[in-house]
Formats: sequence, structure tokens, C-alpha cells
Amino acid sequence: MAEQRDPYDVLGVSKDASADEIKKAYRKLSKKYHPDLNHEPGAEEKFKEVNEAFDILGDPKKKAQYDQFGAAGAQGGFGQGFGGQGFGSGDFGGFGGFGGFSDIFDSFFGGGGASRKQNVPRQGRDLQYEMRLTFEEAIFGKTTEIQYSREETCSTCNGSGAKAGTSPVTCSHCGGRGFIQVQRQTPLGRVMTQQECDVCHGTGKEIKEKCTICHGAGHVRKKHAVQVKVPAGVENGNQMRLQGQGEAGFNGGPYGDLFIVFVVEQSKEFRRDGAEIYFNQDISFVQAALGDEVEVKTVHGNVKLKIPAGTQTGTTFRLKGKGAPKLRGSGNGDEQVTVNIVTPKNLNEKQRLALKAFAEASGKKSFGEGFFEKLKKQFKD
Repeated sequence: MAEQRDPYDVLGVSKDASADEIKKAYRKLSKKYHPDLNHEPGAEEKFKEVNEAFDILGDPKKKAQYDQFGAAGAQGGFGQGFGGQGFGSGDFGGFGGFGGFSDIFDSFFGGGGASRKQNVPRQGRDLQYEMRLTFEEAIFGKTTEIQYSREETCSTCNGSGAKAGTSPVTCSHCGGRGFIQVQRQTPLGRVMTQQECDVCHGTGKEIKEKCTICHGAGHVRKKHAVQVKVPAGVENGNQMRLQGQGEAGFNGGPYGDLFIVFVVEQSKEFRRDGAEIYFNQDISFVQAALGDEVEVKTVHGNVKLKIPAGTQTGTTFRLKGKGAPKLRGSGNGDEQVTVNIVTPKNLNEKQRLALKAFAEASGKKSFGEGFFEKLKKQFKD
């Protein structure tokens, strides 16, 4: 078995990287090497390596154990202490901060503990799928079908790996134990040790005639489709877990899960923060001075907004219930509308005379080129 690479090197992050930096690196690499997107040789192995690295660094407890003890700590061999999984369990799992007597013994003699567990039903690998949504789709939700590749139980052999009409038999090399006795030279002299059977690979079963479809693997890679109901109000980076939509389990174990990560496009008109939506509305200085009723865009359609006389630029009005649905609650957030007073660039003669009259009525006997700037400032004061 190849030596496990440093998970920090795999994800390309430093040892003082934050949780967000680790997650960002994982998402980038998992997308780059995902078997559905990358068909280059070795991509699938790199994808698995990236997932294994994130399994360690994405879990604060495993990361702390890895930082202190290395790979053995991340796999649960260290750091449990007496308060871990319970002192006095089957393998004395909490003894003195080590994995127990069996782990200490195995580190010297290569024991068969891992081999004997190969027959145990195990859940399949979890998968991740990135779903892109428009701004509106994230707000209102939708139901859609997605397709992706996954390892499924071979329907021809029902996962046994044996040719139709045959069944796996007890391994003739290890007698069904899953491990064999070998003689090794140790610091204590020559001793008999256990290691995984190289014929059945710890399963205790031998396939004499392999399935013609899966070639003995028990799994086949297939396209899989599933209906996804995107809830109203999801945000960029939110995840949804679909139980049993991952890859096939081992030895009759359940399928893994599918985690859908939502990537939401930004809107050209609206800005969103949770259930709150923000919108900028332009109005003229005449509307601001005299008051008016204007039509304002919302994600729920256009609505009327009353602008009081004397409104200043930058004033914000709240439209109750015109925001996004609350993902973990009921009802909608609000839309906050900020008005921006726009100064006209080109005036006709009537408009110019009217503004001169306004200026004179305001006590301005003369003005130069900076009049409109002064007038705009007057509205702000």
C-alpha cells in the first residue's frame, strides 16, 4: 500500500490555513478531478486522494490529531485518552491515549485486526455535486433532475463478483480467515505474525469464476439520475444531503450519500444578504423635492413606493415581505430600497429658466457654471 501523502500538500494549503481556506481548496480540487468532469488517467485516484485529505483537515478533531500525531492520529490511533470512546471496551480502546493493546501489538507484529474487518458491511463513499442556480432560482426554488456517474452494485452478480450461477467460495489460501501467518524478524527475535491474505485481500472468500460484467469487483460505474427539490431561499455555498445517493456499499453495506453544493449567480440589479434584498432606485431632484409615487422592482414583481417631499439622496425605504424566503423559518425577508437623486446632464431652455427662477426665489441673485453643483448640494443639506 502506498504511503499516505500529507493532506496539507494534497490540498495545497499551509498548516495554519483557516477552515474556509481548506474548504475552498477542497472544492476547487474536487471539481478539477471529479470523474464526471475529468477523464484523464489518474484523475479518479487524485479525486479520492483529495477527499481523503479533506476528511482529515475538514474535521477539527481529526485535524488536531493529525497535527499532533500524524497519519496515525487522524485515523483514531491516538488522542482518545480515558474519556474517549470508553475505557474497558472490546479492545481497551481508551488505554493511555493510544489505540489500545491490539493497536500497540499490531504496530510491532502487523496483526490481522484490519483484515478481519474486511467482511463487515461498510457504507459506500459519499459524493459531491455542484449545482449552479440563477439568482431567481435560489430565491424561489425549483425541482430538477441531475445526472452523474457513481459506482453501483452489479445487478448481474448482486455484488458478489462471481459469475452468474456461481458463488464465492472459502479462500483456499487462508481458510476463510482473511489473514495468513508469516514469520518475521523483529526486535524480539523471529516471531509468527499475521497479515492480510494476498489471495482474497482479507475477505475470506475466493472468486473462482468472475462476473463477466464487473470482472469480480461487485460494482460497476453507471450514470445515475435523481430528482432534486431545491428549497426556496438557498444561498451560495449551502449544501443539501441526499441520503443513499452516493456510491454502493461493500459486503452488503448501504449506499453513501450525495452532497449537493449550491453555486448561486449574482444579480445585476439586486444584492442579497440572507433573506434581505437590497435595491437602488434613481429619482429626479424634482421628485425628491416635491414627493412622488414611483414603481420599484422587487423579485416578486414591481410595486409602488411613495417618496415623501424633501427626501434626501441615500434615504432607504423598507418594503415588508418583498425579500427572499427565510430558509430556516417562515415568511419572507424585506427589500430595502435606497434612493439616489440623479442630476440631469442636459437641460432645455424652459428647464433652465425654471431653475433660474428657483435659484432667485431661494435668494441666489447670480450664479456661474457651478450652479447645478450648488443646487445639488442644497438638496442634500
